[in-house]
Amino acid sequence: MDANVEAAKPETETEGQPRQPENHEFQADVSRLLHLMVHSVYSERDIFLRELISNGADACEKLRHEALTKPELTGDFAGFQINIALDKDKRLLSVGDNGIGMSREELSTALGTIASSGTRAFLEKLGGEEKSAIAADLIGHFGIGFYSVFMVADKVEVDTRRAGTDEAWRWTSDGKGTYAIEPLPLEEAPARGTRVRLHMMEDASDYLESWKVQSIVREYSSGIAVPIALIEAKDKDAKEEESGEPKKISEGSALWARSRDKIEQSEYTEFYRGLAGQFDEPLLTIHWRAEGRHEYTVLAFIPGSRPLDLFDPARKGRNKLYVRRVLISRDTDLLPGWLRFVRLVVDSADLPLNVSREMVQKSPVFGAIGKAVTNRILQEITKLAEKEPEKFAKLWEAFGPVLKEGLYEDPERRDQLFEIARFATSSDLDGKRTLKDYVGALRPNQTAIYYLTGEDAKRLASSPQLEGFRARGIEVLLLSDPVDTFWVSTAVGYDGKPFKSVTQGAADISSIPHVEGQEAPVAGDVKAEVATLLALMKQTIGEVEDVRASERLSDSPVCLIAPEHGPDRRLARILAEHGRLDDMPKPVLEVNPRHALIESLARHINDSDKTWLEDTFWLLYEMARVSDGESPSDPAGFAGRLTRALTKLAA
Repeated sequence: MDANVEAAKPETETEGQPRQPENHEFQADVSRLLHLMVHSVYSERDIFLRELISNGADACEKLRHEALTKPELTGDFAGFQINIALDKDKRLLSVGDNGIGMSREELSTALGTIASSGTRAFLEKLGGEEKSAIAADLIGHFGIGFYSVFMVADKVEVDTRRAGTDEAWRWTSDGKGTYAIEPLPLEEAPARGTRVRLHMMEDASDYLESWKVQSIVREYSSGIAVPIALIEAKDKDAKEEESGEPKKISEGSALWARSRDKIEQSEYTEFYRGLAGQFDEPLLTIHWRAEGRHEYTVLAFIPGSRPLDLFDPARKGRNKLYVRRVLISRDTDLLPGWLRFVRLVVDSADLPLNVSREMVQKSPVFGAIGKAVTNRILQEITKLAEKEPEKFAKLWEAFGPVLKEGLYEDPERRDQLFEIARFATSSDLDGKRTLKDYVGALRPNQTAIYYLTGEDAKRLASSPQLEGFRARGIEVLLLSDPVDTFWVSTAVGYDGKPFKSVTQGAADISSIPHVEGQEAPVAGDVKAEVATLLALMKQTIGEVEDVRASERLSDSPVCLIAPEHGPDRRLARILAEHGRLDDMPKPVLEVNPRHALIESLARHINDSDKTWLEDTFWLLYEMARVSDGESPSDPAGFAGRLTRALTKLAA
């Protein structure tokens, strides 16, 4: 509470006040509820201070409202303030405000039953637009979160005096089932408002350290609309709330609550660095207030560089959730995983403040806000892609692989993500190609969007499976991010064109004309001796499902593809590596029937000694595996066959 207000003390006490404390038992199962409050409801002890500050801010807002019709309640005073006083010698921590205060009845009602809510009772007195306007500044339930103080204190005293009255009261409890209310001499009471004094437990000594208190205020209550000051006792015999000079530790204004046109970019940057724990400049700042069915304010940042823990499975989001400027969670799961690089603050006026504020995230309102915030951020990224392509290119380079996770995890927004997705292709290795660009450049008779998955776009560009597509001028998406293998297998298509792997099933590209000057392979018209050779290869190599002539190959003798039905070869490998696939499907070995090596082998199919021929079949198969980035299936056998072939060649 304001130091000037505290100094104004009435000269006499009101006559007729009862002199003895009145002892009461908490209503219903309060003892059990207190136990749950302390041991189950809250996950961190720090929140007791958050709750007390929240209650103090509530009290100031209530007085602000009542003073509109009764200005004499506030008179001429410096302004609302919350004071936190520390006294290490006496092991006391107090939180005081110069707000509305409580009468005896209000004190008993608010703190005698956990189910009571002074804030709720206050709101019930308001109506219509008035209620809607002021609700945004009220914080919570004074009789609920208040009891978190018993996590750190073995005795609690609440001194209070309602504005405009000459009566003051003290509420005392150890949190074990009973409480007492007694009149408080006015010279010991706040001039107006409430002071909560905690007798700290032995294991709660760190809360008597100024650095600890400042850290908690900065973390949880920096958005409170009332200034907060810290007072440290310096005189061993002085009162804890009167000794030492007040040091303001919170200005009482949240950056996100201010109008955008009144915030400098440097202020945004400073706030972003504290929120994100990074020292770069934000690539994109998004600040808006939503009104309508739900009211909330959002301040979001897209970092200028990739966080080090972006792909750490154990990482937590750095998205803070406030309810009426009170921090509820510092790592809320408001956004989907594919937007985990976004750093934001959401401050809602609609989320419920139940017994456990940690349970707020289970509210349907929370889900609705999360959905709306996700849509807005995606819209802003789309707008950036359209209006500032160079800036968007930096965003995609840093976070494109993460955004593409949404293509698999969020089918509902897949079409929106397709519009901003950028790809490397066989004709553009820079990774700036859009699906719209791709579809706009389809070749005559081309009815599908072709893709190839792997670990590196440049290596993929040299894959033998692309030879026939390149000869016909068909562009192929080169998908090198791990998530690509998954989303492309579940996506229906884009703009009516299905996605088709160039390493699975028949190519079906013979109807697409080849580029002028290029010789495109054709699968038909295979010579009889070559057909016999293919049959012999299939009989020899037991690790393939089939051996057939290829229309994909123009320069290489062989390549491997996946069967028509089942997973793509890269997807199959990933599933097998993670124990999700018992046996790898047998591949199909495609052979270029016009390759000089194949034609030469075909001339030896009638040789009496086919050992070297069979060795060559296996070497071709292993060579196809190596071209796919795999190891030979039988390294020792491969080495032996290669040695025999080289020996024969050198003879």
